[in-house]
Amino acid sequence: MHICGCIRTFLFYDVGEAFDLDKLQNLLGSRCGPTKQDFPRRTPDYVRFENPPIAEPREPLTLRSGEKATCTIKYYEYAIVEVQLETAFEGAWDALLAQASRWMDAADIEPEGRAAVGRHLEKLAPAVIKPREDWLLESYLVFDLHEIQGETGTALTADELLSAHGDQVAQLIRGEQNRLARTTTEYVLQARLSYSPTDLLVVGSSAALVYDRPDEAAWTIQILEYAKMQLLEFRYYDNFMTRVLSDVYNTLDRKQNVLFSRWTLPRDANRLNTIRLDVMELTERIDNAIKFVSDTYYALAYRLAASRVGVADYRELVERKLETARELHEFMVNQFNEARLFVLEVAITLLCLLDVLLLLRGKQCDERLYFALMPLGCVSYFFFRRQGFLNRP
Repeated sequence: MHICGCIRTFLFYDVGEAFDLDKLQNLLGSRCGPTKQDFPRRTPDYVRFENPPIAEPREPLTLRSGEKATCTIKYYEYAIVEVQLETAFEGAWDALLAQASRWMDAADIEPEGRAAVGRHLEKLAPAVIKPREDWLLESYLVFDLHEIQGETGTALTADELLSAHGDQVAQLIRGEQNRLARTTTEYVLQARLSYSPTDLLVVGSSAALVYDRPDEAAWTIQILEYAKMQLLEFRYYDNFMTRVLSDVYNTLDRKQNVLFSRWTLPRDANRLNTIRLDVMELTERIDNAIKFVSDTYYALAYRLAASRVGVADYRELVERKLETARELHEFMVNQFNEARLFVLEVAITLLCLLDVLLLLRGKQCDERLYFALMPLGCVSYFFFRRQGFLNRP
């Protein structure tokens, strides 16, 4: 058994709200440019990135362990910086499984990637819109295998590979050197896809195997990168909305027993609704960055990757919190409307009491007080009208 290919470690950092792409391109210079967009395998022309990531040239990197890797950095529109470390591999399954265990979630790799991003962002800071101090991180491992030969020295097809080495493929995706249970192996191998008899894609939550020609494999890997980029963005907005809703709950608790506290609710409600609309706009832009439609190979690959890495789960969490924010906005507006109607009722009651007092005091006094209070009543009416107290919710 002979395997030839490379191991790609991806580190994704969320460093801000977005990149100013024009400034970014100017700062990077002409040596950097957007990635190609023309997907092969009979993919429609309209399937392309709205703003493809900008890639810096590859450069060698020596890790602290002494291992050498090729480093590539990409910049996505949504201020996602991707660090890709590539190491060549040639050997047998045992050696590949050992490498999978070494590279998956390796504690010594992430600091190297973070340091590389920090060095590059020093010169690119003007292009970062609303930079973030705490960077969210996502990592992924791709086994990019170009050739797998069987005992006879001929290249294995996808079916032959799964039939003879399905257990090892499942171990590879999970980063395990010990054999997995049959049910676990079957579950891992369910997330597979092939376009022709000679290629194979198996996707897991932390790693994927891509068995294909180098030029075709590059596009499949780009789809995996995009899915992880989406996951990182939705993770950020899930955490962000959690903090926003927590602040709203705390605010409502503080104001629950405070006199006249409801008068500030419109301001709080408007602030919450503005945040909700901003997050909706940003998440829709993430969804629309590239659209995979119909049953093309890359559309199926994206759906497979998105389902396994958890994009749909975090997208649903964000949607739920946006819906909760909408309900809280309506609740705060209703609370304010109840308060202003109560004030109006109290004012009307006081005017009625004054009118009764006038009747009891007699006609002469009644006329004097009536004409004296009539301007006050008119002023009160127009005041409440201007403040919106007379408008129905």
